[in-house]
Amino acid sequence: MILYEYPFNERLRTYLRLEQLYRRLGELLSRAHSIDHHFALVTIFEIMDVAARTDLKTDVLKDLERHKSLLDSLRGNPDIAEHMLDQVSRHVEQCFAQLNAQNGKAGQSLTDNEWLMAVRSRIGIPGGTCGFDLPAYHAWQFHDPQVRLRDLEDWASTLTPLGQSLQLLLKMLRETGVPQWVAAEKGVFQQAMPPGRSFQLLRLRIDPALNLVPEISGNRLLVSVRLLRPESGAKPQPCSEDASFEVTLCS
Repeated sequence: MILYEYPFNERLRTYLRLEQLYRRLGELLSRAHSIDHHFALVTIFEIMDVAARTDLKTDVLKDLERHKSLLDSLRGNPDIAEHMLDQVSRHVEQCFAQLNAQNGKAGQSLTDNEWLMAVRSRIGIPGGTCGFDLPAYHAWQFHDPQVRLRDLEDWASTLTPLGQSLQLLLKMLRETGVPQWVAAEKGVFQQAMPPGRSFQLLRLRIDPALNLVPEISGNRLLVSVRLLRPESGAKPQPCSEDASFEVTLCS
């Protein structure tokens, strides 16, 4: 099954973009080739760029605080396992404390590293990190892979508190949804949002054998999915056949 996710607000869009970057960084750090380490460094700079939004850290701390209050309100509920509640609550508190203790934005301490900032200023230019442009960076790429990896892990550690907080928040959000199978008649599905509830994320799973791509749109009142069939070398065309897929609304 192919999973597609559609955020209903800008804050969650930023969270999902950062999650994708953190996943890429983790994958690249597990490799040893200098090209992989080059793109790991590119990803670190991209995380710094996205995390530079002034209110991001505040938003994440508020969300952690909100979840902590929600978890505390569940204490004494006979349907809730206290030991599991304590475990999740401690995890939320730990993420909050680590992120709150970090000065400034994620990766801000890296801006004091002149060598890194010289690379950052050139890395967005096509071919801008050639040996004649950045000889010191060129030499770094010939270091032992373990030496490069230690450097990358040290730089990436300044981004860890934000990454762990986002991972926890998105995990808890996704667990609020209940999957349901729906049918798209002639390739179109629409559903009115349940009254009195505010959703943040739509998750859609579809069988890749159908060879269909969902085009999702939505707001607080209505969600709409239009299925498209990819065409080689051409714009995807609307599907006119009935199809089914799994939808989960997360609040």
